[in-house]
Amino acid sequence: MAVVLETSDQSARIGFQPSRELGGAVSKERQTGIITLEGVKWAKAASGSARGRTPTTVSQVLSAGDIIYADPLIAKDGTAVEGQYRLRQLPEISGAMVVMDPWTGRVLAMVGGFSFDQSQFNRATQAYRQPGSSFKPLVYSSALDNGYTPSTVVVDAPIEIDQGQGSGVWRPENYSTGKYYGPTTLRNALTRSLNTVTVRLAQDIGMPLIGEYAKRFGVYDELPNYLSYALGAGETTVMRMVTAYSMFANGGRRVKPTLIDRIQDRYGRTIFKHDARECRGCDASSGWKNQPEPQLVDRREQVLDSMTAYQITSMMESVVQYGTATVVKEVGKPIAGKTGTTNDEKDVWFIGFSPDIAVGIYVGYDKPRNLGRGATGGHLAAPIARDFLKLALADKPATPFKVPAGIKLIRVDAKSGMRAGPGDGGRTILEAFKPGTAPPDNYAVIGVADADGRIPPPPGMVPDVMRPDAGSIMRPGTGSLY
Repeated sequence: MAVVLETSDQSARIGFQPSRELGGAVSKERQTGIITLEGVKWAKAASGSARGRTPTTVSQVLSAGDIIYADPLIAKDGTAVEGQYRLRQLPEISGAMVVMDPWTGRVLAMVGGFSFDQSQFNRATQAYRQPGSSFKPLVYSSALDNGYTPSTVVVDAPIEIDQGQGSGVWRPENYSTGKYYGPTTLRNALTRSLNTVTVRLAQDIGMPLIGEYAKRFGVYDELPNYLSYALGAGETTVMRMVTAYSMFANGGRRVKPTLIDRIQDRYGRTIFKHDARECRGCDASSGWKNQPEPQLVDRREQVLDSMTAYQITSMMESVVQYGTATVVKEVGKPIAGKTGTTNDEKDVWFIGFSPDIAVGIYVGYDKPRNLGRGATGGHLAAPIARDFLKLALADKPATPFKVPAGIKLIRVDAKSGMRAGPGDGGRTILEAFKPGTAPPDNYAVIGVADADGRIPPPPGMVPDVMRPDAGSIMRPGTGSLY
């Protein structure tokens, strides 16, 4: 907290509230600083003739005697500019952030709100919010784990679902209302965060299967069989979402979030250790004698096939490179992630990870209301992740995600998903396929009826009548989460 001592067109001199000594007396030391025009440019007028305009002088914003909040001005390289500060204000919008080691579940950082003095509510672990499209990777991983490939084509077109007598018709839409891409690969659908493709995919594999994966990853305790839940209509926490994405990052192994690594008694004996991996050869009581290096034995549950985990990670890399989270590309390191935006822009999310760190952010009012026109996860939450990851990974090498044994990288047409031939024009990519799968030889589309009005299953998939969930009733809810 500071008081404005004097102002001019280009700067203002401020004096900070003095601290108190141990005895309670006010310290005689006084600290001053400068707020330049750069530090007030964000403070656009909220009313009057200058409403919405960027200030051109500091004196338009500050006057002598004003009591303000200020913090150090940060340069583009992430360092504080000595002696210079920027104007701050108490935010109305809240949010949370969790940073986790995806290999151990260790919580490296957690922010539960702006100020603990202002609110003791920990939004990272206690705030249950709709994750929106940040839930879609779990839907797509459910499909990839059950016979689909990133090149599987699903139609992106308007869809109507009868919700039953008296409940009307549900018409899920893409965020770009009225714009549809037709037949689209699963990779491109996730990159563009297409709702109609996700709903058709959820119809095809069945909500009970998606609910099983959501429970397995710990995102939800129980997931109702409503199609809107495939778009992230259920409520969960940032901690749960980051834990789920950590399992994508580590190759599908179960992790449990923890704030405590180890507990020792007064004699130095370990009575609790979070990391339950066995280390063979770590107890070298007689010292080093050219013995083999210790081996870590990981007996944790395999929640997701490691090859599926790599496929969905590769697809989420496309989200960062070409999709709704391109702002994170500025980090300059391999990052995979997914944005999320809920109905009426009430909550915005970004969950992402590098090979060694996972981060999740949500932003929204404590009493959910519209964040403003055009407020999306890519515009509000992803830039926060970008700024954090730039600093967190500044001294880390650009390590690519590890390709598990068995994965085949085959060049395919980026749009159709079919195998690229010699001399093929257009953009091609290396797509990840499991053993026994390959790019389709013919163009089959999920969601397109044949001449008899039937929608055939994709190649290699079990027909609906043979599925154990074929008799379940899908009662989709409402909403359009992006």
